Amino acid sequence: QVQLVESGGGLVQPGGSLRLSCAASGFTSDDYVIGWIRQAPGKGHEGVSCISSFDSSTYYADSVKGRFTISRDNTKNTVYLQMNNLKPEDTYTYYCAVTEGGFDVNVVCIHLDTWGQGTLVTVSS
Repeated sequence: QVQLVESGGGLVQPGGSLRLSCAASGFTSDDYVIGWIRQAPGKGHEGVSCISSFDSSTYYADSVKGRFTISRDNTKNTVYLQMNNLKPEDTYTYYCAVTEGGFDVNVVCIHLDTWGQGTLVTVSS
């Protein structure tokens, strides 16, 4: 199965920036949707942003649109999430996640099958 390893989380002040990285391996298909899901204790999860391998179409949650940017390095099988103008309400554990198949990113981003271990982002003064 696909293996995902996240990195880049940490503590940042409001208005600051972080870049998360996800190193992926073990794909069995060239077509997949990969992205970021976030969760906080006692709250539900949210599909933050996703990107497809086959056409690079993207999805962003309304709460992060205009502040976060997802990108891919195909040669390294790595996905990034550039997070700018961070707010305290962005404090979550962020998980890289993937679903193999040529799915619509707008439909599947909240339902990705395989998750990594997560990386904690804390936005606080």
